[in-house]
Amino acid sequence: MSNAILVVNAGSSSIKFSLFLEHGESLELFLGGQLEGLYNTSRFKAKDAAGAIVGEKQWVPGQPLGHDGAIAYLADFLREHLVEHHLAAVGHRIVHGGIDYAAPVRLTAEIVGHLEQLIPLAPLHQPHNLMPIRLLMANHPELPQVACFDTAFHCTQPAVAQAFALPSEITGRGVRRYGFHGLSYEYIASVLPEYDSSVAQGRVVVLHLGNGASMCAVQGGKSIASTMAFTAVDGLPMGTRCGSLDPGVILYLMDELKMDTREVEKLLYRQSGLLGVSGLSSDMRALINSADPKAKFAVELFVYRVGRELGSLTAALGGLDALVFTAGIGEHSAPIRESICQAAAWLGLALDPVANAIGGPCISKAESRIPVWVIPTNEELLIARHTRRILKSIESGESP
Repeated sequence: MSNAILVVNAGSSSIKFSLFLEHGESLELFLGGQLEGLYNTSRFKAKDAAGAIVGEKQWVPGQPLGHDGAIAYLADFLREHLVEHHLAAVGHRIVHGGIDYAAPVRLTAEIVGHLEQLIPLAPLHQPHNLMPIRLLMANHPELPQVACFDTAFHCTQPAVAQAFALPSEITGRGVRRYGFHGLSYEYIASVLPEYDSSVAQGRVVVLHLGNGASMCAVQGGKSIASTMAFTAVDGLPMGTRCGSLDPGVILYLMDELKMDTREVEKLLYRQSGLLGVSGLSSDMRALINSADPKAKFAVELFVYRVGRELGSLTAALGGLDALVFTAGIGEHSAPIRESICQAAAWLGLALDPVANAIGGPCISKAESRIPVWVIPTNEELLIARHTRRILKSIESGESP
């Protein structure tokens, strides 16, 4: 019987999960899937490591599972599939760790209480990240749980990169640049030596481009600067999020259009970005394939903003040794990679169109001054590794 580690990523209306088995010193994916539509038409699908469906169900419309029902169903499903294995621990993706949590931690009721105090800093993510933890603590108190934070990787940024030019009585309350997608960046930094050892300790910009999108300047495997800041709405335009915005626009919306806080929040997080600009879709694939001028402009704006931020992050690094694309758009959209690389030709970057079309992993020409890589991210595996490390510390009696 081998140990199994469950990784949970809970959102407002879905729960994604991955189950890893220990094989000696390695962790191998056993199965994964998600429960979605938790508050409308609930659906469940799970696949094994080979991609074969091992579980699928859809509930009657109007009878949603909610988070409680989803966790209960998932527990039953896993119990059925873990008869030959032991569920040793659960690792959770937590968006915000604030200033106190710069590394993964074993969760206690006290720590969960601290994390709940950070809900105002991530109101659309943090409550849902914490809900399964509370449920598992109540129903399976003996099961170790570990929190892995999207903000932790960025704690290495210099103070000047984290600061806003605001009075200290405000910044002293935790108003600062945190950065997000840190688990993805940490994973890329950990595997980059396998792809290009010559630049792994150098100056690298990683582009995490998906429905949520950001970029990070990494030097020596550590975060130096990032495009996201106090919240995950800053930086690049995303699927439905606006990205960087003059704060004066918020004042205009409230004073002239009489929008209240919740209306502004809905606009910035759910009605802007690619969806808002195009008026058609938040899906980059749909926009690329559309002949609508507004769709083309949304794509153009996205690429332009990436190019602007690339220049900014290169300046923060004092130069650039490599570029890495990752996440949904970064890994799968050759046209977007091509457009971004063409705009970055001033850096001495030369794209190999054939390599780009097949997805790399190296998509730059041999003579390119800057090597360009496409590296799939794996936040789930990173969380599982952190969880296993803390579990072994617990078993050995060491402080995790």
